[in-house]
Amino acid sequence: MFSTKAHRTGADRMSDPNWWRQAAVYQIYPRSFYDANGDGLGDIKGVTAKVPYLKELGIDAVWLSPFYPSALADGGYDVDDYRNVDPKLGTLEDFDEMAAALHAAGIRIVVDIVPNHSSDRHEWFKEALASPKGSAARERYIFRDGRGENGELPPSDWDSVFGGPIWDRITEPDGTPGQWYMHIFAKEQPDFNWENPEIREDFLKTLRFWSDRGVDGFRIDVAHGMAKDLSEPLPMKADLEAKAHGTDGFADGSHPFWDRDEVHEVYAEWRKLFNEYNPPRTAVAEAWVHETRRARYASPEGLGQAFNFDLLQSDFDAASFKKIIADNLVAAKESGASSTWVFSNHDVVRHATRYGLPKGGSVAQGTNAAQDVTGGTKGQDGKGWLLAGAPAEELDVELGLRRARAATLLLLALPGSAYLYQGEELGLREVSEIPDAERQDPSFFRNPGVEIGRDGCRVPLPWTADGSSFGFGAGGAHLPQPEWFKDYAVSKQEGVEGSTLELYRTALRLRSELQTDEELEWVETGNQDVLHFSRPGGWHTVTNFGSDPVELPDGDVVVSSGPLDNGKLPADTTAWVVRDA
Repeated sequence: MFSTKAHRTGADRMSDPNWWRQAAVYQIYPRSFYDANGDGLGDIKGVTAKVPYLKELGIDAVWLSPFYPSALADGGYDVDDYRNVDPKLGTLEDFDEMAAALHAAGIRIVVDIVPNHSSDRHEWFKEALASPKGSAARERYIFRDGRGENGELPPSDWDSVFGGPIWDRITEPDGTPGQWYMHIFAKEQPDFNWENPEIREDFLKTLRFWSDRGVDGFRIDVAHGMAKDLSEPLPMKADLEAKAHGTDGFADGSHPFWDRDEVHEVYAEWRKLFNEYNPPRTAVAEAWVHETRRARYASPEGLGQAFNFDLLQSDFDAASFKKIIADNLVAAKESGASSTWVFSNHDVVRHATRYGLPKGGSVAQGTNAAQDVTGGTKGQDGKGWLLAGAPAEELDVELGLRRARAATLLLLALPGSAYLYQGEELGLREVSEIPDAERQDPSFFRNPGVEIGRDGCRVPLPWTADGSSFGFGAGGAHLPQPEWFKDYAVSKQEGVEGSTLELYRTALRLRSELQTDEELEWVETGNQDVLHFSRPGGWHTVTNFGSDPVELPDGDVVVSSGPLDNGKLPADTTAWVVRDA
């Protein structure tokens, strides 16, 4: 029988400064995780209540999506106050209790930081609106005079990510039409002016505030969008299109507001602050940039790690998976970071749905897999994917889940950090049955008929197979849950051999025991539909992307994403085999 290294204790994990390099990180969208007070909205106490569940799952850290005061113009990414908790979700004392409970369970905490923009309800933006042109208050944001005889035209014709113009005109304190302010995203999310030292100092204060409260790391939202070159005259869209370098876009950092080199000056300051703590605070960049530009975000002098969304954008295909894995492991080694791997999050259609659609319909962001949308392109920011997919009746639910389980088991065997999204451990697929009147995502309302929105992956979790909200809380749920949720509830899967929940628990436990150096060696199979790689210590992972069962290498099969077929690995299945080293 195989042997593994001793399982790490919670104390071991908490004292390791390199914990993040191969961590299993579980993303919690707090409003949809667990509702402790029965008001229909998940909350901080709800996270605390489920710490035993998280410990049993076997994760190393939780990543909390924004929990700050917010009007929810963009799911909490419109922040009113960066150093507080939304009263609807709890208090700072509740946060401290949650942090203590997670740490006692050996689980670290990563929180979202949203530095590109604030909410339009932020005290600084309200002050800017009440102050005159040229005031210090307006210098914290990006205000410009309009074009035209009376400033009636926006400073440029750029589009925002959520549709419509990137500039919005204000009414001056005296009641006259005034200047325009920039918002890359929704109009309720005015962009900060990062050339202003006051902005830089305030975010250092915010990072220190949460670090002092026990936060172990930060996920940096739109990490590539803060630095801007808005020198006059501003180029128009046609000018930018002419300047773009073919399929590489602006891979030289010359775009006016995406991925400019100057942003790394900010992160160098942040890294100095992070390194004042023992162990140093970690950070991971959400940076939708050209692959040649990602390494700087992940450098030891910068944030230290950057999201790799390449697998998320891939079909379930052996050749594509192998190239993505190989390329990213090389890039990680060159930067000194470890890679990150992710299939689902709060912005994309769940991978159990993507893999159940015909090829070409696997990539989506801000859209619902049930919508029949043809074509689709991605903006420079990496958001705005349209689903080049199929109507709901073409979704193969069983195939999607089988492939999702296989893909996840492969992902968990890779060197680097694995990012998991709440509910994927239950096998949840995208929820398409949300009436228009009950949708919440601004992308749905700003682009009617084009984007169905991201609500389908943000529906509150089912904890039990009955109750008004399937155990999410004592009352209802802020987004409607479909009837089929009852079959995916935690209570229906706990202790059930072969369930998706137990697969995740087993895989995460074994991953912790088997994980060693950040090395991977490909094993030739002679079959283009089969991927086989090994890790130090005799740990082998085999995934069958083809249609016929294949032989497995000699050794002990310690976990598989589905039943074997007379000892062979069936289609759309992954197995871990441990051989004597």
